[in-house]
Amino acid sequence: MAEAFPVAITPAEQRVLDLLRRGDSNRHIAAQLVLSPRTVESHVSHLLAKTGCHSRTQLLLWALAQG
Repeated sequence: MAEAFPVAITPAEQRVLDLLRRGDSNRHIAAQLVLSPRTVESHVSHLLAKTGCHSRTQLLLWALAQG
């Protein structure tokens, strides 16, 4: 898993990450944020790259560890 370290996350990525923490699907996140599902996928991909995580589950665990 990625180490806990400061990561430059955009406000849009943070909103997506907050909804991921709740267990929401990309489609539900898109509806909540009035985005396309593809945009949400893009934010998730950027989050994975920035954190060094390899899956949504790993990203969720990383996010929970960040507080």
